[in-house]
Amino acid sequence: MLENLALGLSVAMTFHNLSFAFIGCLIGTAIGVLPGIGPLATIALLLPLTFTLDPVTALIMLSGIYYGAQYGGSTSAILLNLPGEVTAVVTTLEGHKMALKGRAGAALAVSALGSFFAGTVATLVVAAAGPLLTDVALSFGPAEYFSLILLGLIVATVLAQGSIFKSIAMLTLGVALGLVGTDVQTGQVRFTFGFFELFEGINFVAVAMGIFGIAEIVRNLENPENRGKTIAKVGSLMLTKTEIKRATPSVLRGTVVGSILGILPGGGLALSTFASYMLERRVSKYGHEFGTGAIEGVAGPESANNAASQTSFIPMLTLGIPANAVMALIMGGLMIHGIQPGPAVMQTQPALFWGLIASMWVGNLMLLIINLPLIGVWVSLLKLPYRYLYPTILVFCAIGVYSVNYSAFGVFQTVFFGLIGYFLYKLRCEPAPLLIGFVLGPLLEEYLRRAMVVSRGNAFVFIERPVSAVLLAIAAVALAAMLLPAIRKKKDEALEE
Repeated sequence: MLENLALGLSVAMTFHNLSFAFIGCLIGTAIGVLPGIGPLATIALLLPLTFTLDPVTALIMLSGIYYGAQYGGSTSAILLNLPGEVTAVVTTLEGHKMALKGRAGAALAVSALGSFFAGTVATLVVAAAGPLLTDVALSFGPAEYFSLILLGLIVATVLAQGSIFKSIAMLTLGVALGLVGTDVQTGQVRFTFGFFELFEGINFVAVAMGIFGIAEIVRNLENPENRGKTIAKVGSLMLTKTEIKRATPSVLRGTVVGSILGILPGGGLALSTFASYMLERRVSKYGHEFGTGAIEGVAGPESANNAASQTSFIPMLTLGIPANAVMALIMGGLMIHGIQPGPAVMQTQPALFWGLIASMWVGNLMLLIINLPLIGVWVSLLKLPYRYLYPTILVFCAIGVYSVNYSAFGVFQTVFFGLIGYFLYKLRCEPAPLLIGFVLGPLLEEYLRRAMVVSRGNAFVFIERPVSAVLLAIAAVALAAMLLPAIRKKKDEALEE
């Protein structure tokens, strides 16, 4: 592992990759600070710009945006009581209360230091767990991969927010969209409705930009700006001895919780912050202070969300299963570069795999340096009116999607999926399962066909192979555990009516 990490450092420490890691971390922190944008929309908008970069450099920059947003989200949560990122929602509960007491600087400092420690530990977890999972995955056949992808799809669905039935519908729609275009095995054109531009499939960038970029902008424009007053005085960034003593165990617990839950497909990242907060409330000696500005309520969740953002790379890189919508987006970007995430990546692209892992540690160090001195800048950035921000984003969005194939049809696709994304929001449908289904749907079909060819049409191959049968059983249990309560609830509502 040390030799591999040395290889990774030799890749990550080049001036070119360091520069793009810094750019990614800076952009990620900024969009984390600004409420209503988020890493998903930002990566979707910037994805076309990475096509001219080396795949390793592109992945390092996109990763920096992702975990940089986890750092930045805490700034607006603490200073404005307005989370810039979903994972920062929990931070508002205690962080803003600390700010009102004049300890905003301490809250920001413990957030940055806890995130750095958690990110460093999680990087070692990725380095250690990656090869182990890769060895297991290399022993998989088509049947096992089909069952694994199906399990990933189901878990991503059951952990998504909102109605389980709507999540399943979104997942199914995503899989259907992923099948549009020319069938690689038969050469048959399907679901194109006569548009020759769709012969190569629906533009992934257009789907991502539309559903998560354009739709997010329309949503924010529809809602009146709701900005609280910025805390005028941040205060000292130095922690007292008592605060250090109280925060240290919380950081350690949050790191463990985030490292484990981040691997889960679906909502592991958001789940880790809530789980860490509830754990701190239960085990802290100062439980009576929660709700009034307990430092444990900032240290634990902030450490958990950064650890989870690092370990969420494990299933994507080693198994080819994205743990969340951002990972699906990054996975799609790698596939456009001609790299198929999965167990072969470590062998065929060792510089990419270990370079990314080494860049995570470098990126966390950069984020620590960026966040603490630039707090004043972020406070000023929070006052930027959105009416200047949105037109700029739309222009870059149009240029970016046009540059993929130099076709105006891609821009029309983006607008179309932007409208789709907006209506999904109105219908309270979570769009993340759609994107995961869009990425994994073609892979699910491919491994299904391979398994059937290898078994000469024997459909029982999926349950005759032990690993495949276990994965399918877990998928069935996970689906039943979510469907049965939902069905029971609908029956109870019908009886009441």
